[in-house]
Amino acid sequence: MKVVIVDDEPLARARLRELLEEQPGVTVVAEAADGHAALHACAELSPDLVLLDIVMPGIDGLETARHLAAFEPRPAVVFCTAFDAHALSAFDAAAIDYLVKPVRPERLAAALDRVRTFAAGRGQATTARGAQRTHLCARMRGSLRLIPVEDVHYLQAEEKYVVVHHARGEDLIEESLKSLEDEFGERFVRIHRNCLVARHEILELKRSPDGHVQAVLRHGKQPLEVSRRCVSHLRETIRHL
Repeated sequence: MKVVIVDDEPLARARLRELLEEQPGVTVVAEAADGHAALHACAELSPDLVLLDIVMPGIDGLETARHLAAFEPRPAVVFCTAFDAHALSAFDAAAIDYLVKPVRPERLAAALDRVRTFAAGRGQATTARGAQRTHLCARMRGSLRLIPVEDVHYLQAEEKYVVVHHARGEDLIEESLKSLEDEFGERFVRIHRNCLVARHEILELKRSPDGHVQAVLRHGKQPLEVSRRCVSHLRETIRHL
């Protein structure tokens, strides 16, 4: 079993490593001090298990877990935290187990058994999104880029990918437009069956010479086509911006 340890405290990482060294068939392949580094390590190494702290600077453990739930293959997540108040949120983020520091060897062993059961039935596992993320995760050749949702101008479906148009360029993510709409519906509005636009990006609607309605964006290089079925709702949305 390949394990990545994620904790912003070096002593806590060292303690977990010592405990894991006593467990048969377990190899620690990486350590990380924050969620961003953890996601990079998991994209590169495809671990079976991530032992994940919750309270960390930057991207916290709960959001890290929500990103990991979209990885393929999806690693098991076991939270290791000094706070038991996050237990409900942890399981909403599809955690396999929840360990409270200081972690006892027998509790860690029980968590590893749960992970083995999860791995055996990985094909039937479901993904839980939990709370809304603050970043989107684009994976590229074993690496990744985290895109702040607040920097996204619009999202456009293209075959099995979604193109994220954002403040620093474009990236592909392997998520459906519908799931993104469900998660970020307060921030984005649908203008076409294949396109969601950030509400604050819409400046106006205009008609093209051929009579189609188009959305003019604050940071768009060119207007985007609005489907007929979305026009009335989009006009109403603009009135309330």
